[in-house]
Amino acid sequence: MTQRQIHLGLLAQPQGDHPACWLKSSAPLDAATDIDYYRSVAQLAEKGLFDLFFIADTPATRTDNLHVHSRNPEYNNRFEPVTLLSAIAGATQHIGLGATASTSFYEPYNIARLFASLDHISHGRAGWNIVTSANDYAARNYGLDKLPPHDERYVKAHEFYRVVESLWDTWEDDAFVYDRESVTYYDPAKYHVTDHQGKYFKVFGGLNIRRTPQGRPVIIQAGSSETGKNFAAETAEVVFASDPTLAAGQKFYADLKGRLPQFGRDPDSMKIMAGLSVMVGESEAEAHDKYQELQRLIHPDVGRMRLSADLETDLSGLPLDEPVPVDLIPAKANFHQAYFNQIAGMIREQKLTLRQLYSSYERGKVTLCGTPNQITDHMMEWMESGAADGFMMSFHVVPDDLTDFIHKVIPEMQRRGVYRTAYSGNTLREHLGLARPANRHSR
Repeated sequence: MTQRQIHLGLLAQPQGDHPACWLKSSAPLDAATDIDYYRSVAQLAEKGLFDLFFIADTPATRTDNLHVHSRNPEYNNRFEPVTLLSAIAGATQHIGLGATASTSFYEPYNIARLFASLDHISHGRAGWNIVTSANDYAARNYGLDKLPPHDERYVKAHEFYRVVESLWDTWEDDAFVYDRESVTYYDPAKYHVTDHQGKYFKVFGGLNIRRTPQGRPVIIQAGSSETGKNFAAETAEVVFASDPTLAAGQKFYADLKGRLPQFGRDPDSMKIMAGLSVMVGESEAEAHDKYQELQRLIHPDVGRMRLSADLETDLSGLPLDEPVPVDLIPAKANFHQAYFNQIAGMIREQKLTLRQLYSSYERGKVTLCGTPNQITDHMMEWMESGAADGFMMSFHVVPDDLTDFIHKVIPEMQRRGVYRTAYSGNTLREHLGLARPANRHSR
């Protein structure tokens, strides 16, 4: 029996995904706007044979509590992601290039054109993470006071996606004939107008670029609400999961894959990648020590701010060393359902103080501290027990922890035969084992 291969994506933050990463990283202090540095990180991930280099994005900065946000550079210094990935495409050859773009603030034609262009520029390595946005700071940049309700945003996202999908099929694969002799640049019969009139969008036209190398960029999602899971089951080809335990991962995996047949889809048409951070050590104790050293660097202002944002309630007046009252938990979430559920569960079940809570909360993932053998064991267990098809890796300190993983863990994965030793394809779809979609108009 052929051993299942582990797929890996990199959540590419310039200095890392930890709120104190910039205090420890060996990256330049201005790494967030250093394109040469970004290229070097993408090349490092490609050396590690990752499937995907991924940029999470928010189209907003913070406009209040700047004394707090000034201690954590997470939101306040970012490249526009498609521009960034286009620049990285020329410095890499194989690794997939994915980015977040919101259906709440773009027009479908913009997204269709941007990601089609990226797919051509990268020779078939583009992926679009469909999000509806998750904070009101972004809404205010676009003339709104706040985001619409969660379920309404998903209704709009569904219509948005259908228009984009249609635009990507404007041209059949062989529409452009480039025939000088007959003076025919393209076959008009193989051009198809998108004529859409819906609740949110009205579009009559076509995409002004030929069909992409992948047919369509890979569709990525990360929704964990019922609405989000149904949307993912209908449209997504990669899903980022955020379950902190194996049992929760198995439940989410079975639930989401089980929804695919109602949309005429095969389970293999979707890859579920569990969120994972690792701290590598020569021993488990050494790895824990490295992690705890980093945790101690979280400023209390930053810890409060992160919890308040994800729990969607103000915790700023609470004492650091007393338990967080259960009655402060809101009835429901409007932004990140998975983050909300994780914090609410920790408050209810563990009775943690505010300091303990922000020191152990990891925003939809787990940190695994251990040796290369232990980390590989963990990943194989999730794969073999039906909890994941791969992992979306977010490293606390970049490039340092990424380098450790590539030099120490990947060789162990390869030794066990669960990870590639070379790229066998050229496109992101080929890396992930996803079929190239046929054009809906092809005869």
